Amino acid sequence: MTDLYHSQRAMRQMRRQALQRGVIAILDVGSSKIACLVLRFDGTGKLSEDNSIGSLAGQSGFRVIGAATTRSRGVQFGEVTAMQETERAIRTALQAAQKMAEIRVDHVIACFSGANPRSYGLDATVELEGQVVTEAEIARVLAACDVPDYGAGREVLHAQPVNFALDNRSGLIDPRGQLGHNLAVDMHMLTVDDLAVQNLVHCIKRCDLELAGIASSAYVSGISALVEDEQELGAACIDMGGGTTSISIFLKKHMIYADCVRMGGDHITGDISMGLGVPMANAERIKTFCGGVHATGADDRDMIDIGGDTGDWEHDRRTVSRAELIGIMRPRVEEILEEVRARLDAAGFEHLPSQQIVLTGGSSQIMGLDGLASRILGQQVRLGRPLRVHGLPQSATGPGFAGAVGLSLFAANPQDEWWDFEIPVDRYPARSLRRAVKWFRDNW
Repeated sequence: MTDLYHSQRAMRQMRRQALQRGVIAILDVGSSKIACLVLRFDGTGKLSEDNSIGSLAGQSGFRVIGAATTRSRGVQFGEVTAMQETERAIRTALQAAQKMAEIRVDHVIACFSGANPRSYGLDATVELEGQVVTEAEIARVLAACDVPDYGAGREVLHAQPVNFALDNRSGLIDPRGQLGHNLAVDMHMLTVDDLAVQNLVHCIKRCDLELAGIASSAYVSGISALVEDEQELGAACIDMGGGTTSISIFLKKHMIYADCVRMGGDHITGDISMGLGVPMANAERIKTFCGGVHATGADDRDMIDIGGDTGDWEHDRRTVSRAELIGIMRPRVEEILEEVRARLDAAGFEHLPSQQIVLTGGSSQIMGLDGLASRILGQQVRLGRPLRVHGLPQSATGPGFAGAVGLSLFAANPQDEWWDFEIPVDRYPARSLRRAVKWFRDNW
């Protein structure tokens, strides 16, 4: 975990350098599409010819100056399965976004779904050495959290303090500078499969890019799709992507739980492809233009031209009623939502003061999905679109871009995490030289 601590600190330093230059790229690596946005932070006009560092940017906001998407290749369930294919797709999206922005980008912040996320709640209490809460005291209480054995082959992706308590006062967002005697913290830790992260990092490095940050798409989708009141009072964001459906729960403007279901829109398309005997491209077109989950009496008479280019005239002019198409799609959608319901129940979602559910992601646009979701999940459900950010093209304002837009907001205003603080020397592993030096200094 110490190696991860140092690598995350290095990425935060890289992000600061990118903001100082005034330009950074956002990369959303999904199972169905790869989206790239190029952000320019206020404080710089065009970069100088020699790429010299301008004034410190990022203090007042950012603007999207380049955007591009491409079909995802070599990614299944949100994880890289074919390195060269994914590298080619990332290069394609990045080059198109750079061409639109008319600028070269070296630093990128990436997000991904899948990788079997698991959430842990940690807590700790320390007695303050002085009366004032300083950064060192916050670092000490975070380091005092008893990290569980999360297993080999796992890596910590997020470790965020979600609540501080000073003596008898709880619910503090930032206790720095306040007076007290005992400081307590509640921290949310999210772990993912190590290999999924390493493959993505390696793929980005092969594209000649510097990684300035990495995040879970469940987290960043919640940042962009939930409004401020929902993040404060408690809400769940369900990001229905192509290969996975990510779930995140927010309370007091912090993520307190994340999980993912390894099913998404591609599985619905696969069912249509097999059920109707058509290629995946045709099935995707039929799902997008004619799909739904609620059948009415009129749907028996509403015929859909399946189409095809096999050369067999009889085969290519087949039609199917919309009711049959809904009969293929609905069971899979119900299965995904039942899995989501099980994850929310396991997280204790019903105990939150507010139980708003927000559906986002490309697959959330299926007709009638919000009504079906409210019946299965049993809560208030609404369809969420990402927040508007400056310069975002109209084509990138749909629910499918919730991850990319949320990652932009995450890049501009990252929340404090465990690695933003200097952890005390005595929390380093036993093999660490610094611990030995501290023991010598204290005892001799």
